[in-house]
Amino acid sequence: MFVFPFLTLYLTGRLGMSQEEAGVFIMIVNLAYIPANFIGGKIADTFGRKKLMVMAQVLSGLCYIPCGFQSIGGNVRWFLLASVFFDGLTDPARSAMMTDLTTPENRRPGFSLTYLGHNLGFAVGMIIAGFLFEKATSWLFWGNAIAIFTAIGLVALKVPETKPTHEQVEASFGSGREDEGHRGNIVQAMLSRPYLIIFTLLTGLYGFVYAQHRFILPLQTKEFFGGRGSVIYGTLMTLNVMMVIVLSTPIMTLTQRWRPVNAVALSGVLFGLGFGLIGLAPSIPLMYITTAIWTLGEIVNATNEGTYIANHTPISHRARFQAILPLLAGFGWSISPPIVGAFTDRFGLRTAWPFLGAIAAMASLAIWYLGVIERKAGRKPGAVKD
Repeated sequence: MFVFPFLTLYLTGRLGMSQEEAGVFIMIVNLAYIPANFIGGKIADTFGRKKLMVMAQVLSGLCYIPCGFQSIGGNVRWFLLASVFFDGLTDPARSAMMTDLTTPENRRPGFSLTYLGHNLGFAVGMIIAGFLFEKATSWLFWGNAIAIFTAIGLVALKVPETKPTHEQVEASFGSGREDEGHRGNIVQAMLSRPYLIIFTLLTGLYGFVYAQHRFILPLQTKEFFGGRGSVIYGTLMTLNVMMVIVLSTPIMTLTQRWRPVNAVALSGVLFGLGFGLIGLAPSIPLMYITTAIWTLGEIVNATNEGTYIANHTPISHRARFQAILPLLAGFGWSISPPIVGAFTDRFGLRTAWPFLGAIAAMASLAIWYLGVIERKAGRKPGAVKD
C-alpha cells in the first residue's frame, strides 16, 4: 500500500505523464499479473511454494530500490513493471501455502486472520505512504522494499515448505475428500470441479457490484453533497476499514458453524441492500447506514469465499487453481467500471444503485441454490467422479 495507491499521482505529477499515458501504463501493470500468475502457479505446484515465494519476492523488492533514485527518470516504469511481474509469480504460491497450512476445520479463522492482517496493513500503510509521498518520495519505494524483505524474511526463517508430498497426493485419490487430487492436466482438473467454477463466476458478479464503491460512489457523494462530497466519501471509506478491523473476528465466529456457501449467499443479500439503497435519497445518515451494510457483506464474503474455494480445490493443483480462479472472479470487477459508466451516462447515477442491488441479490439466490444442489447431489460439494 506504499506505492500503488499513489502511482497515478507519481506518474503524472513527478514524471510528467498525461492522464491517458498513466492510465495505459497502469493497465499494462495490471495485465502483467496474468502471465505471471500462470507461470507462478505451475512452478509452485511443481517445485514448491516457499522456494518460489522467497526468490520472487526478493526480486520484487530489489526492483523498488532503484526507483527511489531520481537519476533513473522514466526508467522507473520498467522497474515497477518487473516488480509487479515478480509479485504476480508469488500470488498463487502464497494462496496455496495458506491452504496447505490450514485444515477444513481451522481454515475459516486462518483465512479471516490473513484478511484482518491485510486490512491493518492497508490502514497503516496508506497513512505512512501519504506522508512519504509529500515529504520523502524516494522512501515510498525504499519503504516498500523494506516491507517486502521483512515479510519474506519471516517466511524464509519460520515457515517450512508446505507443498504436499507425492505420498500425500497419492493418498488423496479415491478418498472422496473435497480436495481429492486429480491426475489430469489443469483443464481437466478444472472441468472436474463444475460447482467450484460456477461458484467463482457467481462471486464475480459480487465483484461487479462491489467495484462501484471506488468508481461511482465517490461521484454519487459529489452529486449529492457538492464540495463536501469528497470529505464524506473519505469518511465512508474510514468507516469501512474500521468495521473490517473490529468486526472480522466476531463475524467469523458467528458464521463458523455455517456452510461457507450459505454464508457467501448471505453476503450477497447484504451487498444487494447496501448498494441497492444508496441512491434512495441525498441523506448523509443513509450513506453511512448503507456503507455499514455492504461492509458487513464484504466481511462475511471475505471470511467464507476463500474457505469454500480452498476446500474444493484438488490437493494436486492448488497453486494452479489459485492462478486461474482469481482471474475468473475478477472479470466482473474488471468490466464493471466501463459498463456501469455507460449506464450512468445514459440514465444517471441514482438509477444505477437498484440495478446493482438486483445483480447482487440474483447472484446471492443462485449461490444459495448451488448449495442446495450440492447437498441434494448426495456427494461432497464440488466433487465429480472421473
